[in-house]
Amino acid sequence: MSDTNNLIHASSPYLLQHAHNPVDWYEWGAEALEKAKTENKLILVSIGYSACHWCHVMERESFENHEVAEVMNRHFICIKVDREERPDIDQIYMYAIQLMTGSGGWPLNCICLPDQRPIYGGTYFRKNDWINILENVAALWANEPDKAIQYAERLTSGIKDSEKIIPAVTAEAYTPEHLTEIIDPWKRHFDIGYGGYNRAPKFPLPNNWVFLLRYGFLKDDESVFTAVCHTLEEMSRGGIYDQIGGGFARYSVDDKWHVPHFEKMLYDNAQLISLYAEAYQCTKFDSFKQTVVETINWVSDEMTSADGLFYSALDADSEGVEGKFYIWDKAEFDQVLGEDAQFIGAYYNITEEGNWEEEQMNILRKTISDDDLLAKFNITAEVLYDKVNLAKEKLLAARSKRIRPGLDDKCLTAWNGMMIKALADAAEVLNHQSYYEKASTAANFILNHLKPENGGLYRNYKNGKASITGFLDDYAFFIEALIALYEADFDEKWLEEAKSLTDYVIANFTDTDSPMFFYTSAESEDLIARKHEVMDNVIPASNSTMAQNLKKLGLLFDVEEYTEKASEMLAAVYSKIKSYGSAYSNWAIQLLNEIYGINEIAITGLETDRIKLALSGHYIPNKITLGGTKSNLPLLKGKQSNETKVYICRNKVCQLPVNTVEDALEYLQ
Repeated sequence: MSDTNNLIHASSPYLLQHAHNPVDWYEWGAEALEKAKTENKLILVSIGYSACHWCHVMERESFENHEVAEVMNRHFICIKVDREERPDIDQIYMYAIQLMTGSGGWPLNCICLPDQRPIYGGTYFRKNDWINILENVAALWANEPDKAIQYAERLTSGIKDSEKIIPAVTAEAYTPEHLTEIIDPWKRHFDIGYGGYNRAPKFPLPNNWVFLLRYGFLKDDESVFTAVCHTLEEMSRGGIYDQIGGGFARYSVDDKWHVPHFEKMLYDNAQLISLYAEAYQCTKFDSFKQTVVETINWVSDEMTSADGLFYSALDADSEGVEGKFYIWDKAEFDQVLGEDAQFIGAYYNITEEGNWEEEQMNILRKTISDDDLLAKFNITAEVLYDKVNLAKEKLLAARSKRIRPGLDDKCLTAWNGMMIKALADAAEVLNHQSYYEKASTAANFILNHLKPENGGLYRNYKNGKASITGFLDDYAFFIEALIALYEADFDEKWLEEAKSLTDYVIANFTDTDSPMFFYTSAESEDLIARKHEVMDNVIPASNSTMAQNLKKLGLLFDVEEYTEKASEMLAAVYSKIKSYGSAYSNWAIQLLNEIYGINEIAITGLETDRIKLALSGHYIPNKITLGGTKSNLPLLKGKQSNETKVYICRNKVCQLPVNTVEDALEYLQ
C-alpha cells in the first residue's frame, strides 16, 4: 500500500490531515459509494472537522494505527467527511446517532449498509472498543444481514420523520404577551454572577443575546437588558477571549468563561463582532467597541486570504498540545514585560502556581476591575491604558515566535456571509471605511468566482477551486450579507443579487409539503433524506435566516409573496419558540419585528451620507434603511430630489418627510 490514500487529492484541510493514515480512506462520492455496492461491503462514514480536538485524538489512537486500519480496510469502505464542507451528510448521520444513543458530537462515526442507510454508530471510541465494534458489526452483516436491514429501515424512517414542520392552520395575531411567555421561563436560566446561562460548558450563543438585547431595549425590560450587558462584559474579560490577540474561542469548559476550548471559529467571531457592534451602538460602552476592533484586527491578520475571503478556523492544538500557543508561565511573562510585569500580571491574573490545570500555566483573563487596579497601584487611567497597550504589543511579539495552531484555510460561503455582514455592521456603527471595503471585496469575490452558470452558489473555495453545490445556509447568510452591504452603501446592485439568489432558493429548495425550505438544493446529489434546518444553534438556522431575508426583501421590493412566505414560516414554528426560546432565538427576532413593526427609513437627497452617519449613532434595532439620489425601489420612487429628506414608513404608511435625524426619531417614539 502506498504512503497515501485517496484523500491526498481532497481540498479540505481536515481530509488532507488523514491522507497519510494507513486506513484506505475515500472522499464521499460516486467511486466509494459504487465500490460499496459492487463489493457488498458496509460503509464506515467518519465525520469531523479540522479544529476538533477529539477528532485528532481518535486519529492518533486508531486511524494512524496499522492494526486498526487492517480491520477497517478488510470489512468496510471507509469514507472521511469534513462536516463543514458537507453539512448535508453530517446532518443525516448526526440525527441517526442521536436516535441510537440519545446524544451526538464529533468525531461522528457511523456504520451504514452499502446503500448508505445507517445501522450503528457513536462519537469517540477508544482503540480496543473501536476494534470490537467493527468486528461485531461486520459479523452481523456477514451472518445476519436481515437484522442489519431491519435496523436500517427503522433508523431511516426516524431520520425522514424528524423535525417535520407542518403549516399552521391560521397565523396568530402576535401580541407583546406572546413575547412575555417566551422570556419568563428563559430568564430563569440566566447566570447573574458570571453572565450567560447557569451551566458549564458555556457557549457564547451570540444570536440569543442579539434577540435579548433587542427585546430588553424595545420592551424596556431592565433585567434582560442588564443580563445581556453583563454577559458581554464577562465574556470579553474571560479566558474565552484572546486578551492580547483578539477573537473568541468556541466555548469555555467552566461556568466562568475562564478556560476555553481553544479553537477559534470564523462563524463565532463573525456573529460576535455583529453582536458587540450592536451592543456598542446601543450602550456606547468603550469596552464593547474595543472587542469589535480587536476581533476584526485578528480576522484581518490571521483569517483573511489573498483574495479577501475568510478562512474557516484555527485549531485548538499546537505541537499536539491543546492551548499551548496561548498560555504563559510566570517566568516567561515576567521576562517579556520587565518592570511592568507585576502590574500587568495583576491585570491578567498571572500567578506563580498558574490559574489552569496545566502545571504553573496561566490563561490571560481579567478578574480585577480597572478602578481597583488604579487604586492598588496608584496610577491614572491614562497610564493604565498606555501600559496595557505596550504590554499587549510585547506579549504578542513574543507569542508570534511560537509554533502556531493549525489553520483551516478553506473558505465557506455561509461563514463568509456572516463575516461580510459583521464587517458591514461594524463599518456602519464605527464609521470605519476599511471595514466596509473588506466586506465588499469578499462579497464581490463570491459573486465573481463562486456563482456557477445556473445562477446558484458554490459552498467552498480553496486553491482556486469551488466544487460543492451550495446549501441553504450558504444562500441565507450570503443574502443577509448582501442586504447589509446595501444598507451600508445604498448600491442597489447588492439588492438585485440578493433578490436573484432568493428566487433561486424558492425555485430549488422549496418543500411542497412544508413552509420550510429543504437544506439541500434540488441540484444537490441525492442522499437518503432531504432535511430541514429549523432550530437555531450556535449558528442560526438557515430557515430562520431565510425567513428574515424574505421579510426584508419583501419590504424593499414590495413583493407580497416574499412577506407571505416569511409569515408562513414563522407561524409554523411559533409554538416551538414558547417551549424552548434559546433554541429558536432567530425566529424570536422575527416575532419581535412582527410585534414592534419594522421601521422603513428612506433617506433621499444630496446629503444622504451625512444623514445616514447621524442615524447610525442611534440604536433602532427594528429597521431597514434605504436611500440614494436615484433608485428603482418602490419606497423611493417619486421621492428623489436634491433636497435631503428622511421618510419613516411602517405597514405601507409613510409619515411626512423631515430634514433631520432628530425630527425623524420623533416618529419612532
